[in-house]
Amino acid sequence: MDDMTIVGTYDVAELVFYAFVLFFLGLMVYLRREDRREGYPLEDEVTGRVDTPGGVLSAASPKSFHMPFGRGIVTTPTKGREKVDVAGARTFRSPGAPYYPTGNPLVDGIGPAAWADRAKHTDLDGEGRNRIVPIGAVDHIAIHARDHDPRGMSVIGADGAVAGTVSDIWVDRAEHVIRYLEVDTGSKKVLAPMAMSKVKGRAKQVIIDAINAVDFAAAPVPGTAGQITFYEEERIVAYFGGGYLYANSARQEPLI
Repeated sequence: MDDMTIVGTYDVAELVFYAFVLFFLGLMVYLRREDRREGYPLEDEVTGRVDTPGGVLSAASPKSFHMPFGRGIVTTPTKGREKVDVAGARTFRSPGAPYYPTGNPLVDGIGPAAWADRAKHTDLDGEGRNRIVPIGAVDHIAIHARDHDPRGMSVIGADGAVAGTVSDIWVDRAEHVIRYLEVDTGSKKVLAPMAMSKVKGRAKQVIIDAINAVDFAAAPVPGTAGQITFYEEERIVAYFGGGYLYANSARQEPLI
C-alpha cells in the first residue's frame, strides 16, 4: 500500500505536481488573453506609437454576447481604437504628466469630468421596462410621508446662489431609490444626481455644491422626455462630478 510508483521512479506525487504546473501555466495564458480584449495594443501617450498586437498568446479570439430584450448581439472587442482628442495640454512632456484644461473642462470631459462613450439606449429592469424614470411613471413608488419631498424646493449651487427649483424626481424602479432631481433653471430643465444633493427640509432647500448656480443651465440633458440613456447618464454625472475640481479656482489649488 505504501508503493505509489507508477512507472520506474515516477510516482503519483510527481504526476499531481506536473499536472498542477501545466494547469497553472495554461490558466495564466488564458487570463492574459482574456484581459486583452479591450484597450490593447497599448499606445505611448507621448509619441502616440502603438505597440505591436503580439502573438497568439497575447490576443483572444472575438467573443459574442446575445443581449436581452432583442437588443442584438455584441461582439468584443466592441470598437476599434477610439480617437482621443483631449481639450487640454500636459503640464510637462512625460508619460503620466497631468493635463490642464484649455477650454471648459465640464463640457470637454477632462480630469474628473471625463466620460466614457457608453451605449445610446436606456437601462432596463428585469421586465424590460425603462429602469430610471420620473416618479409619476411608477405607481408603486412614492415619497414617505415622514420624509421631505424635495419638489418645489430651491436648489443652491456651490457659490450659494439659487440655480432653480426642483420640479420632479427621477427614480430607479428596480432598486426603489431616487437617482436624479429634475431642476428647472428657468431656461431649461436639467437632471442633477441625487448622490450629490443634500436636502434641507426645514429650509426648503436642496444643496448641490458640485457646480455653481450659473453652470446648471449648461448641464447635459436627456434627448427624449421621460427616459435617459447610459450615455446621457455618463455625461450628466461627469459634468457635475467635474465641478468638485473645476467649479472654482480655489478647488484646483493644494490644501497645504
